[in-house]
Amino acid sequence: MTKISTLPVVLTGDRPTGSLHLGHYVGSLQNRLKLQEDHLQYILIADAQALTDNADRSDVIGQNVVKVALDYLAVGIDPTKSVVCVQSQLPALAELSMLLLNYVTVSRLERNPTVKQEIGQRGFHRDIPAGFLCYPVAQAADIIGFRAGAVPVGEDQLPMIEQSNELVRRINRQCDRDLLPEATPVLSSVTRLPGIDGRAKMSKSAGNAISLSASPEEISAAVRAMFTDPDHLRVSDPGRVEGNTVFTYLDAFDEFPEEVDSLKAHYRRGGLGDMALKRRLEARLQNLVAPIREKRLALAQQPGLVMDMLRTGTQQAAATTQQTLDEMRTALGMFRFT
Repeated sequence: MTKISTLPVVLTGDRPTGSLHLGHYVGSLQNRLKLQEDHLQYILIADAQALTDNADRSDVIGQNVVKVALDYLAVGIDPTKSVVCVQSQLPALAELSMLLLNYVTVSRLERNPTVKQEIGQRGFHRDIPAGFLCYPVAQAADIIGFRAGAVPVGEDQLPMIEQSNELVRRINRQCDRDLLPEATPVLSSVTRLPGIDGRAKMSKSAGNAISLSASPEEISAAVRAMFTDPDHLRVSDPGRVEGNTVFTYLDAFDEFPEEVDSLKAHYRRGGLGDMALKRRLEARLQNLVAPIREKRLALAQQPGLVMDMLRTGTQQAAATTQQTLDEMRTALGMFRFT
């Protein structure tokens, strides 16, 4: 693990609710490969946060930790440059969450736009798990625990960063000094990749995702089923590019954007069939996923290597977060044995 403490600190991570997919690849993983070259990057496998709406499948969440770690290694995350750690094995984060909960109100949590939207999506109504309502505070504890100055997020997560910074300002006022840094959100240049059915969010549970470990047959079937323009009934018909999932994926994965622009013009005036586009996209995706899949299969035969990465990274992260907790306790004037 890198020992260079002068590098800017970035915190990122994933909930281990399933294997990672192409949406994760364009939305975060590509950026992490760049960030690990010039940042001290902590990648948090947020298994404790995953329980906020998956408490009845805690065993599955536990199994997915290793699967996600395999995905990281397969795409090129380097454990000598990035610190990969497991959230539930960092006790300082749990205590930080408990402390921070005393500096926020229930009404403020309920006003968080991201939380309000997700409560509606999950149909919780008033049966909201307390852990789910409070997960913005747990995220703030993660950011604060690592003293992260940068946090890559999507636009929908901006309210979470603001809530974290509110807590930082509250603690700093309480301590009468700048004990904790505020975090700056780093927005991805890639918009969220839709599911193959055209829905806004790609999700394995919704059956509309292409995983990073997908077989050639699975990739082929997914591309064939991909949503295009329902009004493009004949090859000669003019087609619509906007909202056409195939073109969205070509924009994300095709290495020749000028050719894609030409295909868009052709499709709009008619004379270009959906299957021709899908064949091009499938070739791009097969070339992308094949080396990731093969590397993942090889790594899966070395479980000790994966566990060593998780154990070493978590130990380093534990030391970092415990130091933050100790300094915060002292600054707040909390009791300590002499």
